[in-house]
Amino acid sequence: MDESQAQQPALDGLAPPKRRRRGPARRVPAEDHPVAQVILDVQATHLGRTFDYLVQRRDEHTAVPGVLVRVRFGGRLVNGIVWKRISSSQTLASSLKFIERVLSPEVLVPEQLREDIGDIADAYGGTRANILRLAVPPRVARIDDEQRFAAGPGFGKTRYGLSEGTLAWHEAQSERFAASYESAQALRQGIGGRTFQAFVLDTLPGPLRWATDAAWMMVEALTVGKSVVLVLPDSRSLDEMDAMLASIGMRPFSPGKVEHGGWTGDYVRLGSSMPPAERYRSYRALASGQLRCVIGTRAAMYAPIEGPALFAIVDDGVYQNADGHMPYANARGVQRLRARNHHGVFAVISFARSAASQWECEVSRSEASGVTGPSTALNGLPSVIKNDMPWIRWLNREELSRLADPTMGARVPHTAVSVLTKALQEGPVLLSVPHDGVHQVLSCANCHRRAQCRRCTGPLRAKSSGAPQCMWCGAIAVDWHCQHCSSQRLQMIRVGAAGTAMELRQLFRHVPQVISTPQQPRGIVESVADRPQIVIATPGAEPHVLAHDGEALHAGYSAVAILDAWTGLYAPGIDARIDTLDTWMRIVAQCRPRSKGGQALLIGEADPIAAQSLMTWSPTVLATRELADRRETGMPPVVATACIWGGRDAVMQTLGEIGVVGGDFTVVGEGNDALPGFLGPVPIPQPKSIAARQFEGTDDRVRVLVRVSPDRRDDLAGRLRTAVGRHMASRDRQELRFQMDPKNLL
Repeated sequence: MDESQAQQPALDGLAPPKRRRRGPARRVPAEDHPVAQVILDVQATHLGRTFDYLVQRRDEHTAVPGVLVRVRFGGRLVNGIVWKRISSSQTLASSLKFIERVLSPEVLVPEQLREDIGDIADAYGGTRANILRLAVPPRVARIDDEQRFAAGPGFGKTRYGLSEGTLAWHEAQSERFAASYESAQALRQGIGGRTFQAFVLDTLPGPLRWATDAAWMMVEALTVGKSVVLVLPDSRSLDEMDAMLASIGMRPFSPGKVEHGGWTGDYVRLGSSMPPAERYRSYRALASGQLRCVIGTRAAMYAPIEGPALFAIVDDGVYQNADGHMPYANARGVQRLRARNHHGVFAVISFARSAASQWECEVSRSEASGVTGPSTALNGLPSVIKNDMPWIRWLNREELSRLADPTMGARVPHTAVSVLTKALQEGPVLLSVPHDGVHQVLSCANCHRRAQCRRCTGPLRAKSSGAPQCMWCGAIAVDWHCQHCSSQRLQMIRVGAAGTAMELRQLFRHVPQVISTPQQPRGIVESVADRPQIVIATPGAEPHVLAHDGEALHAGYSAVAILDAWTGLYAPGIDARIDTLDTWMRIVAQCRPRSKGGQALLIGEADPIAAQSLMTWSPTVLATRELADRRETGMPPVVATACIWGGRDAVMQTLGEIGVVGGDFTVVGEGNDALPGFLGPVPIPQPKSIAARQFEGTDDRVRVLVRVSPDRRDDLAGRLRTAVGRHMASRDRQELRFQMDPKNLL
C-alpha cells in the first residue's frame, strides 16, 4: 500500500485526525530596538566589525548587550557577542537575518569591558573579535545555572567585607610600608582617589617581600571600595601570591559550607591553564559582580571588572606578558589602558626597573600614548634597603686578584667555597646556575665582550660567508672592531651549564644536595627544610625554605651564590641587561638580611653597571644608563616600535602603504636627531624541519622594525591594521603579520 494513503485507525463515529503541515515559523522582530550589533567569532582582520541581526520578540529581554548568541554567517552557525541594540540598521531589510539562539541570558561581557576591549584592539592594531577570543573563556552550560543561583539575592553580594584578621594585618603593614618607601603616601592617596594615577615600585630585598607589598596594595584598594586586578608572570608566582593572601586571612574562591553548594571567597584565580569549568566559573563570578578581586597570569588582564580599580602587574618586562595570538597585546599596556579608562590606579611591581618604567618616570604628558605615560617612582629608603639586603660581593677577576685567590680561574673559587662552607653551619645555601639551553653568539676575542652592531648596538651573528650580520637591523658588520678594546678579532662562544652537581660534590663533601630544575626527573622542588644543605637550582626554580616557627612563608637562605655570571654578557635581546639584573635580584632577594648573617656572591665577569645595581640594590642605576643608550640609538621605549614580518613582497608593500617608505613615517625625530623610520629587512631563517621547508613562501621571509615617535604610536597601529586587513581581503597567499611593542627585536 502507498505510504501516502496510510491513515491512523479511529474509533467508530470519530473522524480521523487531520495531519497538519508544519511550515517555517513566523519570526516577529522585537518592538524596542529590534536590531542587534554583534561581534562574531571570526578572526579575519577585514571582518573585524559589527554585523546587524534582528532580535525576535521572544528574545527581546534576553538578547541584551554582552550576552552570547548564535547567528548564521557565511552559510554556517557562529557564536558572537551582542555589542549594542539599536532601533534601525543601514543594511537592507531583505538582507537582515534573525539571531538563531541566545545561548545564555547572562551578561558575559559587561559594558565597561566592552569599552576596554575596543580601546585595546585599537591600541594593538587588532579587532574586537581577536580580544574576545582571548578574554572570554569557552562556555560551560552547567556553570551558568550554578552561578545564577550563587549570584542571586541574599547570596554572594554581601561578602565584600574582609575578615578582622586581614584588616589587622593591613593596619600593621601600613606603618611598615610608609616607613619603607619614598612617596608611599602618594600611592595611598592615589588608591583612595578617583582620578587615574600610575606608579612604579622597586621592591625591597627579602624573601617574598614583593608578595607582601602587593598584598598590602590589594587590601588597601579593597578597603576603599575599589576592585583589584593583579597580573603575575607565571604560575609559580601565582601560587606564591595565593599562599600570601591565604596567610593574611583572605579566602580563595571555593565551595562554600552551605547546602546548595555555591562558591564563595574574597578573591579568585584566573588563568588560561585552568580547567575549562574552573576558569569559566571564575570568570562568571567576576562578570556577575559576586567578586571584585582577581589574581592570575596574563589572561587575568581581561578580567570583567567594573568601576574604579587597581590594575597592578608584577615583573612588567618578562616575555610572558605578550599574548601569543593576534594582536599580541602586552599585559603591561593593557593594565595601564584599563586603569585609565576606569579612573583607577596602575602599579608596576618589579625587582629590576624596565626601560619602559624608567621612561615613564621621566617623560612628560605630551609624549604619552594610549598605553604609556607619566608615572611616579616609589623607591625604597636607603636605610631600609641597607638593613634588609644581605652582604653582596662581586667576585670577578679583579676582586679575586686583589684577594690573591689561587683558584682565580675556577668556576667556584676558593673565596666562594670558604664563604659557603661557613654559611652551611647556619642553614641551607643556594647556588643558582644558568638554564640548560645552549646557544652561540659572537664576542670579542680579546676582552670577551659581546660583539655589537655599530648602527643599532644589536648582537652579531656569523654567516656562512662574508662579514657578520646584525640580528636586529640586518646591517653587515664590515671592518668591525670592538668599541671597548678596538680589537678586530671575533670568536664564537657557547653559552650553557651542565655537571654543576658533580663538580660541587668534590668541593663540599658529605653535604646533602637538592637539585631543582625543570629538566630533572623530580622537576621543580617546591620547598626544603631549614637545615644545612646545598640547593642547586636554575632561575625561577628555587625552592622555598620552610621556617621552623611557621610564621613566615619563606625563611630565606643563609647564603646565595650566582654562578657563571658571564653568561649574561651574551644574551641577544634588547632587554638583556635588565633581564639579567632582574634574575639576579630575584635570586638574591631569597637570602636572609645581613642582620641575620646573609651573604650573596656574584661569581664571574659581568656588566659593571648591572653588578653595581645589584650590590647597591638600586635598579635605577642600570635603567637610567639603558635609557640613555636607547636615546642615542633610537630604540624603544624612546620610540614606539612595531615588528612586521612575512613574505618579502608583502612586507615591502605594507611599508609603502603605512607611509614608512615615501610617507610621513620615513624618519623619526627632527633635524640632526632624525633617524630612519625602519630597520631591516632582516631575513628570517627557514624552518629546520624538512616538511616545513616545502611550504610555499617560506624561502623568502623577512622581518622589519618600524619606529615612530611615542605620540604617533596609535596612528601606526591603525595604519597597520588597515594594511593587513586589505592584504587578507585580497586573498594574497603571502604571510603578513605585525606586533606592536615587541619584547625582543629578533
